[in-house]
Amino acid sequence: MSSLPVRPPQTAPLSDPALAHDAPALQTLRDAYRRDKAALLAQLQEGGGASTRNIHALLRRFATLADGLLRTLWRHAGLPPDMALLAVGGYGRAQLFPYSDIDVLLLLPAGCSPECEDGLRARIERFVGSCWDAGLEIGSSVRTVAQCLAEAAQDVTVQTSLLEARWICGSRALFDEFEQQFRAQIDPRAFFTAKTLEMRQRYTKYENTPYALEPNCKESPGGLRDLQTILWVARAAGLGRNWRELGASGMATAIEVRHLARNEALLSLIRARLHALAGRREDRLVFDLQTAVAESFGYRSQAPDGSPLPMRASESLMRRYYWAAKAVAQLAQVLLRNIEERLNPSTHALRPINERFYEKANLIEVASDDLYQRAPHAILETFLLYETTVGIKGLSARTLRALYNARGLMDAQFRRDPVNRATFLRILQQPAGITHAMRLMNQTSVLGRYLWPFRRIVGQMQHDLFHVYTVDQHILMVLRNVRRFFIAEHAHEYPFCSQLAAGWDKPWLLYVAALFHDIGKGRGGDHSLVGAMEARRFCRQHGIAREDAELIEFLVREHLSMSRVAQKEDLSDPQVIAAFAQRVGNERYLTALYLLTVADIRGTSPKVWNAWKGKLLEDLYRATLRVLGGRAPDPAAEVEARKREALVLLNLHAQPFEAHKALWDTLDVRYFMRHEAADIAWHTRHLSRHVNASYPVVRARESLAGEGLQVLVYTPDQPDLFARICGYFDRAGFSILDARVHTTRTGHALDTFQVVAANQPGHYRELIHMVENDLVRAIQDTGPLPEPGRKRVSRRVKSFPVAPRVTLQPDEKAQHWLLSISASDRAGLLYLVARVLAQHQLSVQLAKVTTLGERVEDTFLITGAELRDNARQIAIETELLQALSE
Repeated sequence: MSSLPVRPPQTAPLSDPALAHDAPALQTLRDAYRRDKAALLAQLQEGGGASTRNIHALLRRFATLADGLLRTLWRHAGLPPDMALLAVGGYGRAQLFPYSDIDVLLLLPAGCSPECEDGLRARIERFVGSCWDAGLEIGSSVRTVAQCLAEAAQDVTVQTSLLEARWICGSRALFDEFEQQFRAQIDPRAFFTAKTLEMRQRYTKYENTPYALEPNCKESPGGLRDLQTILWVARAAGLGRNWRELGASGMATAIEVRHLARNEALLSLIRARLHALAGRREDRLVFDLQTAVAESFGYRSQAPDGSPLPMRASESLMRRYYWAAKAVAQLAQVLLRNIEERLNPSTHALRPINERFYEKANLIEVASDDLYQRAPHAILETFLLYETTVGIKGLSARTLRALYNARGLMDAQFRRDPVNRATFLRILQQPAGITHAMRLMNQTSVLGRYLWPFRRIVGQMQHDLFHVYTVDQHILMVLRNVRRFFIAEHAHEYPFCSQLAAGWDKPWLLYVAALFHDIGKGRGGDHSLVGAMEARRFCRQHGIAREDAELIEFLVREHLSMSRVAQKEDLSDPQVIAAFAQRVGNERYLTALYLLTVADIRGTSPKVWNAWKGKLLEDLYRATLRVLGGRAPDPAAEVEARKREALVLLNLHAQPFEAHKALWDTLDVRYFMRHEAADIAWHTRHLSRHVNASYPVVRARESLAGEGLQVLVYTPDQPDLFARICGYFDRAGFSILDARVHTTRTGHALDTFQVVAANQPGHYRELIHMVENDLVRAIQDTGPLPEPGRKRVSRRVKSFPVAPRVTLQPDEKAQHWLLSISASDRAGLLYLVARVLAQHQLSVQLAKVTTLGERVEDTFLITGAELRDNARQIAIETELLQALSE
């Protein structure tokens, strides 16, 4: 890779204009500044490649350019000679990113104020105005030294900004006075405490992970702000102003200094190129810019022959970013704890844990710096002690540093060592602390170095618009979710899962399955099969009993099957349940798969899980359990049971004797198989007096699943009914989760929809009233179907579009047709599909809508005369693809 060139600006230095505030003179300055800045931006872009060698020199050039313009404007502002102009904040470091803030402090001598000096306020305002006129977007403050000290004492943000203050021009003596008094006032311990609390708040804001899909390379955990925080607290404590000085003071080792400088340069180059490509201050690696930034580093998505590479350019860049951010977060923890110990010499006694480790202030401390070199078995023992030693909250700076320096020891021989294998298994089998231990092992790079397949997915993005975490973070999130099923304090979250977990004998089998379920991602082929192979190898190497190993392998191989069946197939069909029961085999496997499936869906994105999906999974679990228990599906018996239960519910509402018969006589077995007793009773209560109605009847209630509304529609059937209903829900801002469509013997449509509003209200009364009135009017509209609206597509969909897919095939009984659709999600998508079906006189019997982040996978059971003709089938598929692609 070629290094990033650093050349002086192509234009001559700024010359002093005759009149500082003359418009033509300011325009000349502005043009010169823009020209020189454009030249530096060109150098940043021309550098290309991933070399970070000269990035800091180039950032200094941006600062020097701004310094020169400020000095020119200062000289002609007519300000008193005993004032000083200081660069503060990030600009004070003399490294300016292309579109970062230029913060300056106009420092006044003691006793001076703009109000009491003749014309001083006007001159200051002219100076600030001329800066903006000349192209410098500055942030300015005007204070005396005493005011600076008072503000700093009250606000740690001001204190931090002034800590790196740099003289630009004006009175040097005044700046020296300010610096001396500021240094004398600062309290290193209080400053350290404030900055670490601030860091904790910032971590919380960014979800405590460097692995966000659109990370902020400045503010996110592991970003440039972490590195700045280290230098701020070190500078306040007099321990060094840069990495070299920090090493000289004993706060960092030579290898840590090297890694800190290298990762700072990489993050700085990424941030600088983000600014340059966006043409504005942009510190987030947003989807729109990831590919462009990646290509500026030389990454490509295609080989020279045009064939796709295993990883996209953006994935390669983000993987490198995540590894750098992980190293920064790890080193920041080591150095900050080191600085804290220097500032607050510990009075805590060392309590021996064993001959290798001590407990110091609730942290595990290695007995010697070279412990891991002398006894590599102690590496995994550290995390076993972390789980099992009462009162331990983490690892000391000394231990973290020793682990960082021991990474090279964890080689193939280390992984084959029987003692290490036994220790790793014991870590997974502990009754508590497993999630924390695994996360700490990942943060310290131990997990990926011991579990080699895991290392391959650390920092790996998932561009499926479904997962919001990298693969390793998703896996640890799923492990956490499984673990919570076994903790009594969390039983209120998912009571049914906790109930099943309470009867499970070996929780660690599920933990192993969680660790491996997505470990095959990014390796080509079916990741479930790759993961199953890796799980089988792990079980063999770690001496796991055959029966347990077969369960783990099954869970990894089948971890997607239960959600697929629940969300895409007709659970009222006994053959669907029987086929799934045969695939699972027994109750033990079913329970384990159910727990892993719930944990997996919950661990993908906060937006993906909802109460309706939970209900579908639980319905599938209970129906399959009955089959596995020897109860062969008996549709007639099931229908009779549901009718009896529905009658009991109707009696609770004082329904007239046999009031149900008028409606039930119009319904067939399919209706009773597809609806639960509670739904049947609800339908009957509202429709028994409207069986032969020639007008629409719409009723709504809060969904029994606990989220959104359940909407009942009863009306004489018409070919475009489903499309009109979908169109109404689209316009009203509802998303359809599920649709059950039935036609009575009298030709009435009896449809039930599960819908959720974009903004769920705290109460549903007004929402229900609106739906019951407005949907009736939409159904009665006799005009043509309205054209679908053009709605904005999300940034994620624009950046990672899903190629639409449509498949149309007969079901197993050849009585209906199964339409499957996969596409990028957007408002009104279901209406687009329903509109095409209506135009071809196709009736929808069942609709299952699955939203996976920004992608939808919908399944429809449809009937219609046009489906019998091959040419018409192709036409329908083509029209659907065109509608989905618009």
